[in-house]
Amino acid sequence: MARGYRDRADDSLLTLLGDLPDLVSNLVKAEIDAAKAWVAKTSKDAGISAGWFLIALFFLFWAVPVVLVFAIAGLSSWWPVWLSALAVLGLLILAVALFVLLGVLRFRKVIKRDNPAQAVEEDLRILRGRGDEARRAEDVRREAHDDEF
Repeated sequence: MARGYRDRADDSLLTLLGDLPDLVSNLVKAEIDAAKAWVAKTSKDAGISAGWFLIALFFLFWAVPVVLVFAIAGLSSWWPVWLSALAVLGLLILAVALFVLLGVLRFRKVIKRDNPAQAVEEDLRILRGRGDEARRAEDVRREAHDDEF
């Protein structure tokens, strides 16, 4: 008998049906154990990957000032050093403003998106017969909230 399996070809239908709950229970337990093993392995690999990314970010953190000094030194060939530093600072502030604007626009899109919990809530409202009124009230509330910003 390999791995505890046996030939069930000669078992009667009633015997097979009687064993069905145990078989289903064992299958569910095996699937849960497989899912736990997958989560453990995946989370370990994700943690190691995150560590490598943190190391890369550490070196990038120290590379950025070097690039900025290089830009200031290059511009100081034509302008005074103080003007070169001011020009690089102005470009950095423009870049920060641009990326903050892009982040805010994307974040607003994420906030407006329905999440699965809201979909379940909407389904429950529809089942109770209050779906359309509640949805309209929620939309009015969201529009009023959006107008505040």
